[in-house]
Amino acid sequence: MTLQWNHFIAGADVPPASGTYLNSFEPSTGKPFADVANGTEPDVQAAVDAAQGALAEWRARRPIERGRILLDIARKIREQSDALSKIEASETGKPPWQAPFEIEIGAQYFEFYGGLCNLFGGEKIDLGAGYHSYTVREPFGVVGVITPWNAPMNQAARGIAPALAAGNTVVSKPSEFTSGTTVALAKLAVEECGLPAGVFNVVLGEGPECGSAIVSHPEVRKVAFTGSVRAGKEIGQIAAERLIPLTLELGGKSPNIIFEDADLGAAIPGALRAFITNAGQICSAGTRLLVHKSIHDEVVSGLVEGAKQIKVGPAPDSMVGAITTRAQFERVQTYFDLAKQEGAKAEIGGEVIQNADYGDGWYLPVTVYSGVRNDMRIAQEEIFGPAVVVIPFEDEAEAIAIANDTAYGLAAGLWTQNLSRAHRVAAAIEAGQVFVNEYQAGGVETPFGGYKNSGYGREKGIEALHHYTQLKCITMKL
Repeated sequence: MTLQWNHFIAGADVPPASGTYLNSFEPSTGKPFADVANGTEPDVQAAVDAAQGALAEWRARRPIERGRILLDIARKIREQSDALSKIEASETGKPPWQAPFEIEIGAQYFEFYGGLCNLFGGEKIDLGAGYHSYTVREPFGVVGVITPWNAPMNQAARGIAPALAAGNTVVSKPSEFTSGTTVALAKLAVEECGLPAGVFNVVLGEGPECGSAIVSHPEVRKVAFTGSVRAGKEIGQIAAERLIPLTLELGGKSPNIIFEDADLGAAIPGALRAFITNAGQICSAGTRLLVHKSIHDEVVSGLVEGAKQIKVGPAPDSMVGAITTRAQFERVQTYFDLAKQEGAKAEIGGEVIQNADYGDGWYLPVTVYSGVRNDMRIAQEEIFGPAVVVIPFEDEAEAIAIANDTAYGLAAGLWTQNLSRAHRVAAAIEAGQVFVNEYQAGGVETPFGGYKNSGYGREKGIEALHHYTQLKCITMKL
């Protein structure tokens, strides 16, 4: 039976004003999963009205009271992990082991920011005996949080929790392909945790119609967007006209550098995890593997042997699940074709898997390319699938040059046992976060965001709270 997701506005299920629904599909089977409300401008207007109406009371609450509600949301997420995980796995194609992990990360965001609600403090500025000057941090007001399809619960919580902690109210729009967990999160927060109705609203629909209406609305004072560079630029143009602040977390083509002194027993499996996790559908995935020439063949051989052990498919013990949307499934295949045209060698993978167990599911193989130059399109463009390109380098200077020779700057990794080199290379790399001897090291506590075309602003950590507040300076003549 197909499920139905409606908007969640002012604490209630609200059908779309258009009366129409979009179809979402289960990636592991290719079959319809849910009917998703097709949101339009009237739905966004209703959600913003609800958020604006709830703002004064939410902002005025003692921070510790807001924190208690956020902590209760974290507790309820964990209590309902099984139900939320089933929705997440069905909508995204994640393996059964992975979905609960994503739900747990969502709980950690509310737990982390719930504990930081009393963090905000101002600064006293000394202007001499005749003045008293100080600063305070205040919420923006109504914040739009627009999230993609690759990690719906994780990324919704990443933006919504700090926004609420800072005293803002939220209008969220998840991807039309993966709407269920965000709606469930909002209902859980309002119906079971005491979050006032209207503080957290969810509007469903497509980006050009529903997402643009959020960014364009005159009472939305700040937007956080995670998604493609193309969509980020479009949102940036609207925001620039309105002069509102943005947090943009966009694409990546992250370098992962293995130096000749690296512990290959850790580096090779670490490099494999860096691009296969979530079937490669992570913007910070380590998809450009830079390897010192002296160990290049050994690393490639190790990757291939490791890839052979990776189970792909719908089975409970699979490491790699389905590609979340059919469009992305087809897009990755165009890069398989492009790699052949560019002369790269598929050491493993590079073809659509033929497996009766997959049915009509959207599964692709773990793919390792050698013979790659950094100027090839497969080395410069975000594939967003379980594929890596291996590029050799001669020395540290060349590794840094190749690493930085990209339009992106979201993340980077490096593997070395030389502490001086680790600090030196990390300082030279143009990326918002650098992982040393463990790719994707860190957690909800560590700030996350990009350089260059990977966006601006920061999510996660204490730093994110500053991006959900605006600074006011008050000066009194005594």
